[in-house]
Amino acid sequence: MRGAEKASAANMFAAMLRQVSRVPRGKVATYGDIAYAAGFPGAARQVAWALHGCGGGVPWHRIIGAGGAILLTGEHGFEQRLRLQAEGVGFLGMKVNMAVHRHSFFPKKRQSAARKCKRRRR
Repeated sequence: MRGAEKASAANMFAAMLRQVSRVPRGKVATYGDIAYAAGFPGAARQVAWALHGCGGGVPWHRIIGAGGAILLTGEHGFEQRLRLQAEGVGFLGMKVNMAVHRHSFFPKKRQSAARKCKRRRR
């Protein structure tokens, strides 16, 4: 990897780790959510690499696979599930209940009063 490419990857990883740090206790996000929020849609695998190389200090256990699956295997996956349960995250079988515990990086837009009135008239 060249110097500019290393700097670019480091910047990408730093942006991703900042997004990981935004996920609050009791909530989860997918690898894809983190990539999108960091400005790198489609780079879910790079989120995994960023977490792998971060050395701790970020809530890595709050990042899960699409659909709520824990993708880590063996004792690491077991540890992730225990940490999430300790924070109050609920599971439906082997997957996180995403409808309840998914963190939203972007606030939902509120409908304007004019749009609400138009819908009522119909």
